[in-house]
Amino acid sequence: MTRPGHFLRQQSAPRRTFRDRADAGRTLATFLTDYRGTDSLLVLGLARGGVPVGWEVAAALRAPLDVFLVRKLGVPTWPELAMGALASGGHVVLNDDVVADLGISSEVLRSVIDREEAELRRREVAYRGDRPTADLHGRVVILVDDGIATGASMLVAVRAVQSAEPASTVVAVPLGPESACRKIAQEADDVVCATMPAQFDTVGQGYRDFHQVSDDEVRTLLATPTTD
Repeated sequence: MTRPGHFLRQQSAPRRTFRDRADAGRTLATFLTDYRGTDSLLVLGLARGGVPVGWEVAAALRAPLDVFLVRKLGVPTWPELAMGALASGGHVVLNDDVVADLGISSEVLRSVIDREEAELRRREVAYRGDRPTADLHGRVVILVDDGIATGASMLVAVRAVQSAEPASTVVAVPLGPESACRKIAQEADDVVCATMPAQFDTVGQGYRDFHQVSDDEVRTLLATPTTD
């Protein structure tokens, strides 16, 4: 089942705290039950934090899971602040306001992109080895992350997926600010933000356990079947 374009859904409660990413994924899956049984359904977990969430969603929907690689382009003097993001295949989205306001030069921007491209390629090999990327053409693709802040990483993921001409692109996250969720809803076919706190600081505020997900954890989850 697909929904009209630019559709945004939200949990009735504006705030909740998840025990961990698995708990968040199970909660998120309850908003996506309409997609269970959809032909050619595929769940993509954004590496790394989105993979544990995505595994729970895929298992609940009985859909295959794959990893999708996106790297935030952090401001050199303030790495947590995203000035953009990039995804496999060379797709880049810039936060033009941040770049302009901070006077980020083209040389600095190119340096950050080069560094993150190298890390992205490393993770491609670490997570997939020789396994090819999934064919997204004509599929219903659900992009899952553990949350969104500025939305830059998810936006570049949406655009990269849409370039492969899927049947529809769905975004599902446990939490994020309403402004970012609505920005994503302008481009994705369906967006589920399970909770949108009025006072949003970081994604980690929504979790009791928000440990850094390791490469080994990602590999283990990708190797664990989500379908019968």
